Amino acid sequence: MSAAVQLFRDQKYKELKGQCIQQKQLFQDPEFPASDESLFYQTAPPRKVEWKRPKDLCEDPHLFVNGISSHDLHQGTLGNCWFVAACSCLALRKSLWQQVIPDFSEQEWDPKNPERYAGIFRFRFWCLGEWTEVVVDDLLPTMDGRLIYCHSNVKNEFWSALLEKAYAKLAGSYEALDGGSAADAIVDFTGAVAESIDLVHGKYGEIISEQMKLFEDLLKVHKRGGLISCYIGASSGRANEVETTTGLVIGHAYAVTAIRKLRLGEGLVLSFKAEKMFMIRLRNPWGKSEWNGPWSDNSEEWKKVSNSERKSLGLTLENDGEFWMTFEDWCRNFTDVDICRIVNTSCFSIHKTWEKKMIHGAWTKHSEPLLNRSGGCFDNKETFLQNPQYIFDVKKTEDKVLVSLQQEDRRKYKKEGKGDSIPTGFEIFKVEDNRSYRLHKLTVQERVATSPYINTRTVFLKRILQQGRYVLIPTTYLPGITAKFILRLFTDVPSRLRELKTDRPKMTCWSLLCGYPRRVTQIKIYSAEGLQKQDRSGGADPYVLIRCENQSVRSSVQQDTTSATFNTQGIFYRKNIDSPVIVQLWNSNILCDQFLGQAVLAASPGDPREQQTLQLRGRGSREAAEVPGHITVKVFSSDDLVEL
Repeated sequence: MSAAVQLFRDQKYKELKGQCIQQKQLFQDPEFPASDESLFYQTAPPRKVEWKRPKDLCEDPHLFVNGISSHDLHQGTLGNCWFVAACSCLALRKSLWQQVIPDFSEQEWDPKNPERYAGIFRFRFWCLGEWTEVVVDDLLPTMDGRLIYCHSNVKNEFWSALLEKAYAKLAGSYEALDGGSAADAIVDFTGAVAESIDLVHGKYGEIISEQMKLFEDLLKVHKRGGLISCYIGASSGRANEVETTTGLVIGHAYAVTAIRKLRLGEGLVLSFKAEKMFMIRLRNPWGKSEWNGPWSDNSEEWKKVSNSERKSLGLTLENDGEFWMTFEDWCRNFTDVDICRIVNTSCFSIHKTWEKKMIHGAWTKHSEPLLNRSGGCFDNKETFLQNPQYIFDVKKTEDKVLVSLQQEDRRKYKKEGKGDSIPTGFEIFKVEDNRSYRLHKLTVQERVATSPYINTRTVFLKRILQQGRYVLIPTTYLPGITAKFILRLFTDVPSRLRELKTDRPKMTCWSLLCGYPRRVTQIKIYSAEGLQKQDRSGGADPYVLIRCENQSVRSSVQQDTTSATFNTQGIFYRKNIDSPVIVQLWNSNILCDQFLGQAVLAASPGDPREQQTLQLRGRGSREAAEVPGHITVKVFSSDDLVEL
């Protein structure tokens, strides 16, 4: 965890606790008072709520009783099964919940020193890239002497109720937690990278090969400390929170608590026609209502599994809300899964490590187009490039890239009726290898990836990208919308992700002496054909070198071919407009590279902008002698430095 922790509402836990102990008073939080305004913003509870401290609800209150477990939690009257499911996931990972509940032993009740108890607790949440500490008192909402919201199955355990209160404070009220996403809560607990998968759209219940790929992916995520939740989306004609004939509940979040390959004995191979069963264990936040199909708690299938195997699986035959299913049944019955990866960035790990880069950004409005940063999605042709732009490099021949775009939590705006997440997404373009200024017009650039545009807090994309330079443009779906976001990029080697802020080269004192660019030229080399053979096998190892004034762009070497595809792009800010752009073809050798030919281009604004094929010539002017081969190029030039 980062050393810097932000303080929510600037409340200092140790200072407040010290004051309470000194004054021999229990803490009462003025920032989240024990009153109706903390409970709701629209819909009042059916009866009057009494705020009580744990000592008023039981004789021997504790933060934890016999440690922390996913079985501790039960959902109350609030529609926040997603939050409870996320807590169940969190409870599985000690290293993660200890970040959320810091110094838990210091916060625990101490019967030997009751005078040290001040009725104050602190929790930490990962808010838009920063750990934020939230302080709460221990006054909890009750009716008839019972907690009405999240509570433990043990009467004197209060970690879940206090954690829920801190989360409600962050959101503005308890009611603001009514309806949400388990993935969002898990990200708030851990800083994980969230990915949502539509099981129906991906046909995971039908295509066995896709099902097996997903199982292996989830198994890997689970083994490496990730957290997973799932739900059955409500469709037309199906109401939320309704139990189906299979025992599963529609519109209800479940925590995935285990994923296993169950080995069956030889005598069972004939019965189940498989050596291994792919299994998944879930937990219902209600603490009851379980799956009643194959491999449910009391099904016939378990009777054929040895006691030792059952013990290793932690099988319990109680209606405690936790149950096993085959992965195939899970794919067929659930509609959505949220995968929260704890991406490994440690240098000292046996598993794959990632290079991480995170940037804070914002969509902001401005009447001046060059200063506007809220241009909407790609469909808004006139304004799309007015969004924030981020550039990064893929250094390897190809690299798997993970991108996470996360907008700020908007639950705090529910009181104003603006609590829903904004539809967002992003585009990735392969751009000129030497680009260092903002894009103003899409010409030779290649659109290589588009995320889904959805109104969830996080949008995630995995892609394999080829070597080169890329511009990533995060957007809201509609133009003119303002919001904060964080962008996270994970690559195998450092990507140098950074924001493109300037539109053109800066005018400096040196510009007066050395000159300032008067023209901008973009060029893309698509391919070269018919090159002169350079070795006994009849091939060559060509590469392209684009030169303009004292700048150059070089492609990678294409092996053993006389007809090469390059797709190499360059952009040049030209001080001397009479100096040409020279495209050279070279053959790569160990000792000395060989010149194969070149094309000399005036690259004037009036020149053709269509793709063209040019004859290669020897060194010298545009009229030098022809040599074997020709190249296919596209060139754009403008005397307006912010046109391209």
